[in-house]
Amino acid sequence: MDLLFWLILFFVIILFGSRLVPVKGVQSITTKELKELICDQNKQFIDVRTPGEYHHNHIKQFNNIPLHQLGASIGKLDRSKETVLICQSGMRSLQAAKRLKKAGFTHIINVKNGMNAWY
Repeated sequence: MDLLFWLILFFVIILFGSRLVPVKGVQSITTKELKELICDQNKQFIDVRTPGEYHHNHIKQFNNIPLHQLGASIGKLDRSKETVLICQSGMRSLQAAKRLKKAGFTHIINVKNGMNAWY
């Protein structure tokens, strides 16, 4: 029984731990740093939260593309622009960064702690 517990714990750590590992080639910034670059028109800002979360509270410069719709919207994004991603806590935006990286995007920024840290 102890062995089963440790195996399950090991796989849970591997599964969730891999989501917390920074993505190679993806820059992470704080919300304080975001405030310094929010008006840069050479960047595209994407909020990957659900429409309900976005409408409840969002940053004006960010367009809402929910994480589950990101794959279908990749063709509409400009690969040459730096892409700034945000979500509620930083987890979904990190997943979005991984997807964009796999799709060939090279300039990706993830906002650590997301909207939870915006205030």
